[in-house]
Amino acid sequence: MTDTTPQLPPAELSDFEAALAKLSDGYSEGCFRDRPWGVTVKRSADGKRIRLYGEELGGNDIVSFNLYVLSGTGLTLKPCEMSSSKVIDFVLGFMPAPMQQPV
Repeated sequence: MTDTTPQLPPAELSDFEAALAKLSDGYSEGCFRDRPWGVTVKRSADGKRIRLYGEELGGNDIVSFNLYVLSGTGLTLKPCEMSSSKVIDFVLGFMPAPMQQPV
């Protein structure tokens, strides 16, 4: 059975939220654990759902989840076929590549 509820202290959950908020919508590339990754982030217009899908470039690892912002109950993390800890580790450790300026 896959763990779908993050068991985190409030400070670590806050770090997760802050790291996720720094990721821009759409596709971007960066590094996680010294490996290149491509990541797509989509946020709903009402701000109540965030979807992230990431693939290790040149590898076979993926990270995928939906995060729901529910009134009264806070956040609900729904990883796709993986543990919450894998998702949280990825979001906290992913480093987006610096944006390149057009020439």
